[in-house]
Amino acid sequence: MTRHAFAHDAVLMMGPEADLRAPGGAVTTALCGHWEHEPPCPVAAHHTAAVRVDGEVRVHVLFATEPDREQRVRGLIDAALAAGAFAGPDGTASFWSLTSSARGEVAPEETAHAARLTEQ
Repeated sequence: MTRHAFAHDAVLMMGPEADLRAPGGAVTTALCGHWEHEPPCPVAAHHTAAVRVDGEVRVHVLFATEPDREQRVRGLIDAALAAGAFAGPDGTASFWSLTSSARGEVAPEETAHAARLTEQ
């Protein structure tokens, strides 16, 4: 079955000292078993971006999977973000609370990246 690109958006509350890479590490660990792994991603090829906006952290996950696995992938992303914590490579933990999580849109400027993910 052919992979399709999807997006998932979440809003987190994170202290200013928290590592913005931590939510992405949590998502990668949920989807791949560990934040550091050899390609390809076993469940869904993905890319996670997090930015601080007006006191919130907005997380955008671009991922590619078979359509019949989309809900499973979204569930794994939600569970990883709902956990509210992740320890980075140096062992320092970052904490957050999940405010919202929902289906996102693949932005026009992500089209090329999405195409690369569907090929993995």
